[in-house]
Amino acid sequence: MIAINDIQKSFGKLKILKGVNLTLEEGKVYTFLGPNGSGKTTLLKSILGLVKPDHGSIEIDGHLVKSDWRYREQIGYLPQIARFPENLKVFELFRMIRNIRNEEANESDLVRYFGLEEALGKKLKNLSGGMKQKVNAILALMFDPKILIMDEPSVGLDPISHLKLKELIIKERNKGKTVLLTTHVLNDVEELADEIIFLMDGKIFFQGSPDALLLSQNETQIDKAIAKMSNEDEYNSLRRTSTLVNHTSRSHEDAGTTRKNYKESGR
Repeated sequence: MIAINDIQKSFGKLKILKGVNLTLEEGKVYTFLGPNGSGKTTLLKSILGLVKPDHGSIEIDGHLVKSDWRYREQIGYLPQIARFPENLKVFELFRMIRNIRNEEANESDLVRYFGLEEALGKKLKNLSGGMKQKVNAILALMFDPKILIMDEPSVGLDPISHLKLKELIIKERNKGKTVLLTTHVLNDVEELADEIIFLMDGKIFFQGSPDALLLSQNETQIDKAIAKMSNEDEYNSLRRTSTLVNHTSRSHEDAGTTRKNYKESGR
């Protein structure tokens, strides 16, 4: 479990996070949404240890991350943009990371899953963007981490590879892992998210299921609900009239949603 307690962060005079409190449980996919500059990336980088908060604490399984860097061994990170040593071949990259970690890895199964066998002998600089993203995904998953943090994981992927990645995320969730995801692909939000965490102006404006989000905005489509919530005038109006944080209901028939059976099937 990840416990985030009153996290605050500023860069100069610009306040990015303004007291974020979250509890993220095992066996769930959390999708982080919000306008540009809302604090999503800063929050995730704080969990990763890449950004040091000015105030507050982050705990993983009851241990403060500030005092022990080894918690990172439990995290698989898939950044939005893959940057690798260009002159290395793909198999050399996997071997190097495996040697650095000095742990057992399952990259061979993942290579077969994503159909990368023929790319193993190619230099990374010669791979397409989609191929690099598959390599990126394998690196995030190959040590079987308890926590997955994925920043726009579908970028550059062809439709079949995108589907494979979604199925893999569902499989990892069903194994009891905690998955933190940012995405602009709203179908992925509907199909994957157990909970949506919507940040606005450095604070959590909404936390709850996709159905609860639809109900809170009186909409039947996720894209319209998110667009309405992202509107600054609407946001200020809603802040004056209601509280949207922690809509924890798991099912709302009145929302009129047509969510797929993806999450239940785990196919």
